[in-house]
Amino acid sequence: MEKKKIFTRTIITLSLVSLFNDISSEMLIPVMPVYLTSIGFSALWIGVLEGFAEAVVGLSKGYFGKLSDTTGKRIPFIRVGYFLSALSKPVIGLFTNAIWIFSARTGDRLGKGIRTSARDALLADESLPEHRGKVFGLHRAADTIGAAIGPALAVMYLGFFPGHYRQLFLYAFFPAMIGVMLTFFLKQHNVFSKKKSGGSGFFSYFSYWKTSSPSYRKISFGLLLFALFNSSDVFLIMMAKHQGLSDQMVITAYIFYNLVYAAFSFPAGSLADKFGMKKMLMTGLIFYIITYALFPTAHSIPFIFLLFFMYGLYAASNEGIAKAWITTLCSPGDKATAIGFYSSAVSICTLLASTFTGFIWTKFSADAALWISAGGVFSVFLYFYAIGRKII
Repeated sequence: MEKKKIFTRTIITLSLVSLFNDISSEMLIPVMPVYLTSIGFSALWIGVLEGFAEAVVGLSKGYFGKLSDTTGKRIPFIRVGYFLSALSKPVIGLFTNAIWIFSARTGDRLGKGIRTSARDALLADESLPEHRGKVFGLHRAADTIGAAIGPALAVMYLGFFPGHYRQLFLYAFFPAMIGVMLTFFLKQHNVFSKKKSGGSGFFSYFSYWKTSSPSYRKISFGLLLFALFNSSDVFLIMMAKHQGLSDQMVITAYIFYNLVYAAFSFPAGSLADKFGMKKMLMTGLIFYIITYALFPTAHSIPFIFLLFFMYGLYAASNEGIAKAWITTLCSPGDKATAIGFYSSAVSICTLLASTFTGFIWTKFSADAALWISAGGVFSVFLYFYAIGRKII
């Protein structure tokens, strides 16, 4: 039976969908701030736009995750979510009015919120617990390959057509739609449905914390504590620029990081299946601590690239494994709710972490901002060490 395979057609298809979607999204990462500035957005309004968009995606993950479990359906949420994100790309390029930009950017993030929990739950539904690290590792690898290809395509395009930002938003629509079309090849083999509980309001998913298993709460607490110290990756990119790298070299370093992330995601997932999720995640935390602690002392290009290599190892040992771990601590009918609650809480914590890091960066120094993050994550490492061997 297909279910007995480690990588079913659905798992492979979901990985390809994420690859093409990330090619589309990451094509726009290097140009988004520049484009918004060129059409009249100030730094303040860019910050408001991104902050609001991230709040939308964070809160919606929990709601739509619970809705996926309640209805017992995964694929409609995945398909609608990817389509909504794809549709937002050309809208941003075609219409420069602030209301349209806000609506399109919000739509893009809402699409991510609609699809993420159902997608991750479907990956868990399609995999056996002993292979879950591999499955999530493969998905993260495909996703991150797209994150490397996207910026590379943008750099190549702008090399031939400098300043043609609006056209890039239109071109980004095509790989995104390829991903949407691939969702029509998805199949859901197991349908888990449950009775509605805890209300049906937008924030009702927060009640899951009370009904979740003690193991889920213990692990989630540690992961959320980590999120409170784990600010946006943009601070490492800013630090690389602060240390003297050119714009082109910074983008190259970002692509290099994504390639390392992609290359090691599947091996990290395999090791997690073999030696335990906790051990692999703690190994990733060590790489994170070293990266943040040493980055302020990196004054050469080789050293900076070495640290981005270590940061790629951290990333490969973190996000996919964290989600794979969480899905082993909940019942089959709660997977999307469990992931949705966790993802929503992470988004809130990351917003707080980025705000705090930005404050320390501005009021004190860039070095202090990174060192505080490293110290905070070291306390998270000690927490996971202290909870013992019962939860792996």
